[in-house]
Amino acid sequence: MRNPVLGGVLAVLGVVALVLVYSSAFIVHQTQQALVLRLGDPLAPITKPGLHWKMPFIDSVVYLDNRILDLENPSQEVIASDQKRLVVDAFARYRITNPLRFYQSVGTVQGANSRLSTVLNSALRRVLGENSFISVVRDGREGLMHQISEQVNREAANFGITVVDVRIRRADLPEANSQAVFQRMQTERQREAAEIRAQGNEAAQRLRARADREATIVVAEANSKGEQLRGEGDAERNRIFADAFGRDPDFFTFYRSMQAYEATMKPADTRLLLSPESNFFRYFRDPTGVAAGAPAPAPAN
Repeated sequence: MRNPVLGGVLAVLGVVALVLVYSSAFIVHQTQQALVLRLGDPLAPITKPGLHWKMPFIDSVVYLDNRILDLENPSQEVIASDQKRLVVDAFARYRITNPLRFYQSVGTVQGANSRLSTVLNSALRRVLGENSFISVVRDGREGLMHQISEQVNREAANFGITVVDVRIRRADLPEANSQAVFQRMQTERQREAAEIRAQGNEAAQRLRARADREATIVVAEANSKGEQLRGEGDAERNRIFADAFGRDPDFFTFYRSMQAYEATMKPADTRLLLSPESNFFRYFRDPTGVAAGAPAPAPAN
């Protein structure tokens, strides 16, 4: 028969062994690195992931992030070398490369962000304060970020940190200055637009005046040419009439009378107050156009 006391002792020993094993083992993940503290004194850091051991109830483990961490720096005003104020919004990316120094100098990520933010602001003021507004905003931003990164890295090494990258997200004039610059630019563009419109109106008026003058000249020349052609036509018509009259005066007189009848006796618009014996109706009385006892009518021109 098994001794119950012995069984109880073994059970207690088993539980104690399990507690000791559980208290001695710890796991370091791939995104972590660990620092073992023995009675508060740090030991060599553990950077390899996996299962590791420590002394139970004596050692404690502090886990530190092994990934790239972000530092979002709040916007701040910086005075450039040409005394222009700038609102600079920058950020940094860093990694814990010396866990022991990191733990001894800043302790936590929050402490590191606070210390590193101060270092970053100082570097921004030093580097940007030595350069002009144009260099910061347009010409030399890449080189300036490299200088800031080098300066921050030198001081961040005291915290066990390596700065991976520093970037200026925005570098611009303060809001009040931006509005003033915008209004000045807007006024300048409006002045240029008004000047261009005035030049366009002047050119349009000049073109209209030239076109009107040319149109007047063309119309005058056309009228002159028309009058000349009309005079030549009238002269030719008179010559033809004179030639026809010279060849057959009676027929010419008859033809002119027929034209007169056609012009005066239009349908629905003919009113004549003449004596039937009038010379105008001589061809109605006699086809030859000579009334009895009346002299022959003179030829019409």
